[in-house]
Amino acid sequence: MEIDDGVSALGASFAAGDEAAVREAYRRWATIVHTIALRSLGSVAEAEDVTQQVFVDAWRSRTRFDPTRSRLPAWLVGIARHAVADAHARRARDGRLEVAAGASASAEATGTAPGHDDRVVDRVVVRDELDRLGDPQRTILRLAFYDDLTHEQIARRLDLPLGTVKSHVRRSLARLRNRWEVEGAAE
Repeated sequence: MEIDDGVSALGASFAAGDEAAVREAYRRWATIVHTIALRSLGSVAEAEDVTQQVFVDAWRSRTRFDPTRSRLPAWLVGIARHAVADAHARRARDGRLEVAAGASASAEATGTAPGHDDRVVDRVVVRDELDRLGDPQRTILRLAFYDDLTHEQIARRLDLPLGTVKSHVRRSLARLRNRWEVEGAAE
């Protein structure tokens, strides 16, 4: 019970804004946050960035932490999960940009531009797949990718918890990817 009391006291100090508490929380739980990030992302540099971001985000949002409802390490792990998901989303976004830039560079080098018909077909396929998702997933993905809103902006606009928005995006993208992989394998 003493260990729990120490964790509870640290959580209360953290929520109250005690800077010594954030240092102690980092000392105790940075390794677990880093391990979660490293196992998911596979990159030491990205895991270090995520670890730092988790503790910065936790400190900035400490007023939302309620030590009577959750233990500090569990709250930090929750923030870590979201930060890792965001890192994967950044990777995907960066990958799409690289592919698009590569396609443009390739078209310029060969003197050919991607066919207008190909772009129309791609848009129709994406629109049809989004329609198959249903709401709120369809609306969330459209806001994220067509309106280029952040997860936080979507959560505010739709009056949904941020974690719910992130979960919908992650699951919906996985569902779309799986559909396209299965249908692509069938062709």
